[in-house]
Amino acid sequence: MTLHLAVALDGAGWHPAAWREPTARPETIFSARYWAAQVAEAERGLLDFVTIEDSLGLQSLLADGDDDETGQVRGRFDAVLLAARIAPLTRRIGLVPTATTTHTEPFHVATGIATLDHVSGGRAGWQARISARGSDARHFGRRAFPPLDGLDADSPHVRDLFAEAADAVEVARRLWDSWEDDAEIRDVPTGRFVDRDKLHHIDFTGRFFTVKGPSITPRPPQGQPVVTALAHARLPYEFAARAADVVYVTPRSTEQARDVVREIRGLSGEVKVFADLLVFVGDDAAGRRARLDELAGAELTSDAAVFTGTAGELADLLLDWRRAGIEGFRLRPGVVPDDLKQITRRLTAELRARGAFRSGYEAGTLRGLLGLPRPASRYAEAS
Repeated sequence: MTLHLAVALDGAGWHPAAWREPTARPETIFSARYWAAQVAEAERGLLDFVTIEDSLGLQSLLADGDDDETGQVRGRFDAVLLAARIAPLTRRIGLVPTATTTHTEPFHVATGIATLDHVSGGRAGWQARISARGSDARHFGRRAFPPLDGLDADSPHVRDLFAEAADAVEVARRLWDSWEDDAEIRDVPTGRFVDRDKLHHIDFTGRFFTVKGPSITPRPPQGQPVVTALAHARLPYEFAARAADVVYVTPRSTEQARDVVREIRGLSGEVKVFADLLVFVGDDAAGRRARLDELAGAELTSDAAVFTGTAGELADLLLDWRRAGIEGFRLRPGVVPDDLKQITRRLTAELRARGAFRSGYEAGTLRGLLGLPRPASRYAEAS
């Protein structure tokens, strides 16, 4: 069975000092060419998709607020716009930008992701993320958030943000369905471009949003672009089980992976479970990581497990976790391009030799690559 593989792209890599590596080319990070090259490398390796990180505030070492750090990458492109720029330069790989559900309108996010699905020919996804930081809220001035320092992860504030996120995803899904597949007639002789009976008001009314619809963007080629979410604990597991097609989890051992899969399967039998790993790959991986830790002045820490070793050792780990129920992996390269190339050229070859990875793309859409069916519009079914 083919293992699903994705990479998470962020700046020069996931080590704070990655931009200082000789191969990193930090002067190009804020250019379309830089990102296009990373995604092209991922597609060369036949990976399922890439994710592109984004947030509503600068990267920070603080739980809430900006830090004074000058030795780490700060700043990002808008992930949805960046993915749309890259889409015409790629052919088969999925593109999954991050868009937060807090302080944003689901109508705007839905049309942005639908547009990405059109310009990519059906390869769009969405990493839905909440933004609980008070410093982010102050960028918008609509709501006052409590400080995150010392705030319980299961607090009413955080629960409300996940409830809002679930509603935002539901609104987006209804908007993607609001045009039936054959709503566009484009019949020049009769002068009819659209069948208005096949555009539907969604009439969503919830605690956080009231959205009438329909969308301004015709139905995406996939029908429903793939929704993904990162989850570390019960509350985000519940959100992912309710709203997402793919959940990224962060176990640190085979036993923990088995326990996480069991917990999520108790919530949903349909969501695909991917594990996140921050990876340094190659014969020189340990030395490179140690050198970067020295440059950063601290040992690397992460919300996900950190792997350091050869491509063969990483393949052993992935296959072991697959036996625990993990269906795919989202790998975070410690350094781009070094670890990204180790993933796309060495790891994939190692897995392919073991019969665990594809030798070519089997489908033209991201849903197809992940084995997800294309759903019919709920409004078409109703009519």
